[in-house]
Amino acid sequence: MIQRIQSIFLLLAGAASLSLFGLPFATTPQVVQGSTLFADAAYRVQDQVGLMVLFGLAGVLAIGGIFLYKNRALQMRLSIFSIIATVLAITFGIIYFMQNSQDIGNTAVNDGLGLYFPVAALVFALLAYRFISKDDKLVKSMDRLR
Repeated sequence: MIQRIQSIFLLLAGAASLSLFGLPFATTPQVVQGSTLFADAAYRVQDQVGLMVLFGLAGVLAIGGIFLYKNRALQMRLSIFSIIATVLAITFGIIYFMQNSQDIGNTAVNDGLGLYFPVAALVFALLAYRFISKDDKLVKSMDRLR
């Protein structure tokens, strides 16, 4: 049911998570020899299997939650799992970058568009959870009136 605002937020969260497979987190002007991150001059999700799994899982859970509009409790759980996967992926990505940043040396690192998409996915998933919760409270209050 796409006309509900939480469905739009879940779609945006899933799209932001899954679009990271095409966007780099950071780039360098040239290839850095001996670096695991910037051997191809870009730090991407594909550089680490854990990042691919977590961002892929977060995106699939968010998009899958759209189709569970009749079961709000399960939709809220999927939203929470998507939020947890996104937070874990962000944390894992930062730790992985910090561990391998000494290989870069004095090379300038430019942030890419993919650096901001995990934060957007997290915000959209939190907004979706908030609106699902509001919808659930509204339905429960209407049930009490009957």
